Amino acid sequence: MNRANTVLLIAALSAALASGYWFGSRHAPDDAGAGPAVAEPGPGQGRKLLYYRNPMGLPDTSPTPKKDSMGMDYIPVYEGDEPDDTGVVKVSPSRVQTLGVRTARVEKRVLDATVRAVGRVETDERRVHEIAPRFEGWIEQLHVNATGDPVRKGQPLFSVYSPELVSVLQELRIAEQLGREGANADAAARAGAERLIQAARERIKNWDVSILAEEGDRSRLSFTSPVDGIVLEKKAVAGMRFMPGETIFRIADLSSIWVIADIYEQDLVRVKQAQEARVVIDAFPGKTFDAKVTYLYPTLNTSTRTTPVRLEIQNPDGLLRPGMFAHVELASAGAVPRLTVPKSAVIDSGARQVVLIALAEGKYKPQPVKLGMRGSEEVEVLEGLAEGDPIVVSANFLIDAESNLKAALSGFSDAGKEKAWPSYEAEGSFVALDAAAGTLTLSHNPIPALKWPAMTMDFTLAAPELAKGIAPGQAIRFRFEDRGNGQFAITQIEPFGGAQDKPAANGHGGH
Repeated sequence: MNRANTVLLIAALSAALASGYWFGSRHAPDDAGAGPAVAEPGPGQGRKLLYYRNPMGLPDTSPTPKKDSMGMDYIPVYEGDEPDDTGVVKVSPSRVQTLGVRTARVEKRVLDATVRAVGRVETDERRVHEIAPRFEGWIEQLHVNATGDPVRKGQPLFSVYSPELVSVLQELRIAEQLGREGANADAAARAGAERLIQAARERIKNWDVSILAEEGDRSRLSFTSPVDGIVLEKKAVAGMRFMPGETIFRIADLSSIWVIADIYEQDLVRVKQAQEARVVIDAFPGKTFDAKVTYLYPTLNTSTRTTPVRLEIQNPDGLLRPGMFAHVELASAGAVPRLTVPKSAVIDSGARQVVLIALAEGKYKPQPVKLGMRGSEEVEVLEGLAEGDPIVVSANFLIDAESNLKAALSGFSDAGKEKAWPSYEAEGSFVALDAAAGTLTLSHNPIPALKWPAMTMDFTLAAPELAKGIAPGQAIRFRFEDRGNGQFAITQIEPFGGAQDKPAANGHGGH
């Protein structure tokens, strides 16, 4: 085969291959499964792009892609994701997984609203007794010799000698002798003797002592314990002299003791008199003592912001000793079931408390609530929710931020609606424009309607074209709206300074 025939053969084969490829591509079946896989549509494919929103949640939109002042890309908003006037937020299933959104049901349960405080064991002040003689004398003998000794009611503590006491006792003996000898005397003598006896006995009674009739010696007196208790303090020493009113013994009845607990100011409303409590003492691990609130002191410690509360505990075994450290738990909620939600479900901004209700198909709605008692893990809901409502308990702050954003953007996306925002007029001067953030810095005169003094602040532009033609330092008159949440949007702005632009004589421009 010559060279010319070879060339013709190659050309013919090439033409046949080309025609076969064209024929196959034109007549290939539509549902062929052997071809390459077709990529699934992206997040925005197949849906109409509406606008781009600020990534930080500011009420700022753009018809074209752009970046904010921090260099972050604006987020596209597609048809079906635009906000509505109910504040409902839509989150895609993949986004729900990414955020870690978890839900739970509103339910009734006994709230663990325990008030916890620390305290100290103290003696019951009503059960402390002081032994203080009402006359001068000397201690002759001690019957109780040490601090901490237990004593029984009526038990002798110490005996004393007093010249004044001896004198009164001598008068008593003489009066009693006259009474016996004058049994046959006239009535006046017997009455006089009886009066002497009564006066001597009254003086001894006023001294609050017991007469000892040991071996006929009535010149010695013995002081006895008025209660069963423990000797807290003993100043008595054998042979010492004491003066009237001087404390010799202090005895405390410890069968009932006090616990003084320090309750924080914010918890005082949950503490009431006669309220039951539990007390745990470090010295007795695993053992609890039942107590009752008997008094709330009327003072507040300004350095610790606490108020002392007195609890009373029965201590028949004497286990509790004054000075011990105590842990106090006050059950303030009782045993009544209450409508509760986990604390993590509540978004508290200070001015409002919101819980997110989980709707169908990844939709979430912020629901304002009124809260009651707070427990260790749950909080009581007084208004806004019903038992069984599904609520978000995790990642709710991210959804709430989205909800605030969509509520703010609803004014931009609902072209057919007009919101009645409060509107004000003022005068001032142009300072600067941040086109990327859509904000305008103005130095304005006082605005009496808002009780604002003259100051320099940032305003949001309702439309970017409002700032066209305004130069820095130029005097302007402008109108703005208070759109809530600290957002003040300028809706009208115009320069003034010429005769035709001066404020009207009615003072409207003098804000």
